[in-house]
Amino acid sequence: MKANIAIIAALSGELKPLVTHRTARSWKRLPSSPGTELWEYRHSDGCWLAVCAGMGASRAAVAFAEAEKAMALDAVCSVGWAGSLRDSIRAGSVLSPALIVDAGTGEQFRPAHWVPEQPILVSTSDVANAIEKERLAASYDASLVDMEAATVARIAFGKSIPFYCFKAVSDDANAKLPDMSPFIADSGQLRMGPFLLHVAVRPYLWNALIDLGRKSSEAARALADELYDWLDEGAYIRRSVGDYTVDK
Repeated sequence: MKANIAIIAALSGELKPLVTHRTARSWKRLPSSPGTELWEYRHSDGCWLAVCAGMGASRAAVAFAEAEKAMALDAVCSVGWAGSLRDSIRAGSVLSPALIVDAGTGEQFRPAHWVPEQPILVSTSDVANAIEKERLAASYDASLVDMEAATVARIAFGKSIPFYCFKAVSDDANAKLPDMSPFIADSGQLRMGPFLLHVAVRPYLWNALIDLGRKSSEAARALADELYDWLDEGAYIRRSVGDYTVDK
């Protein structure tokens, strides 16, 4: 896309496959505010920014503000991991929701480009467990859940900036995961030490977390491929700056 585009995620793990992708070596890490991470890819037709500031609505707003400090935005894209609410949507898939619903306010947002066949994404204030996933699917007819997309959409709509969304499914609808919400710090980051101590004495959670880690990594790699297909269809920009490679 020939524009200045901000790609807003929650965690660096969601962006690392994008900014270290084998076909794009022009990403540069930029200085950023405490608690944020920012990468830049400049090309002849504009600039792509990748930014993250942690999980949750307030941190999504921080990431948005960080992107605006770096440049004037022509478009904003909310990306990252989402949980599946339907057995038909499996971990590892990447989807562009047709509708984003804020579970807290009931607000609804349509991305700038959407098709009816794509699912509904609901944004919540906490990490959804299996019981909450069932409720969300029934209450909103939703198929995906995250914590940030609605906030990014709300800010973008308020500023009349075109909004897009791509989500990579990190966990299946029936995944039995621990409640991570108590371990999320004000910075939007997982407090890894206390969380690992909590998990260490609950062996029944180990396999589920190992599976989550594997599927999250696969989903992030698939997300990077999908984003490049959207940002730079045909790899024209990457070819023009001489950083496009082809597997032999």
